[in-house]
Amino acid sequence: MSPRPKQALDLTTILETAVKIADEAGVAEVTLANLAKELNIRPPSLYNHFDGLSGLQENLALYGIKRLYESLASEAVGLAGEEAVMSLAKAYIEFARKHPGLYEATLSPRNINNEEFHKIGDKIVDLTKRVLTAYGLEGESVLHAVRGLRSILHGFSSLEQKGGFGMVLDTDLSLRLILKSFLKGIDEMNGEDWSLNMP
Repeated sequence: MSPRPKQALDLTTILETAVKIADEAGVAEVTLANLAKELNIRPPSLYNHFDGLSGLQENLALYGIKRLYESLASEAVGLAGEEAVMSLAKAYIEFARKHPGLYEATLSPRNINNEEFHKIGDKIVDLTKRVLTAYGLEGESVLHAVRGLRSILHGFSSLEQKGGFGMVLDTDLSLRLILKSFLKGIDEMNGEDWSLNMP
């Protein structure tokens, strides 16, 4: 990557540059040395904005989860039922496609000691719960459904990014069929006991 000309440096500029590196080369390449090189500055200058590599990773994760939430919320607003779920899913998958490195940066919440990060994560859960309440889910059952939907979307994104879908089939259609099956299952289980006390 060729270095940029020197410019006024702020945290947003730094993070946008980190996103560029993450998306093009992988999140593991977001190091202080690579970031400084891309910004055409000396690495110690970055310490004015965060505390070392861990601080950079924390800020990048927070930046990513905020943008993910904004993408999801903007697509789901004003919609309900299957249309809302499909729009939410599309926004999630498109975010991961457009920003594979930034998306990966958001996936290690246990390693991120940042209250705001976890609050945004809770907002994503709450948004997904609201979308799924159209299916009559309550209490723990809606949380199980949120986990199920997230598992579908993350698994699909991860497989797609790693080239796991080798067959010549429309991946968007595959995703839609998977989601329809998931929603049909939820609808059919409405009113049943979702506990794990299976016979």
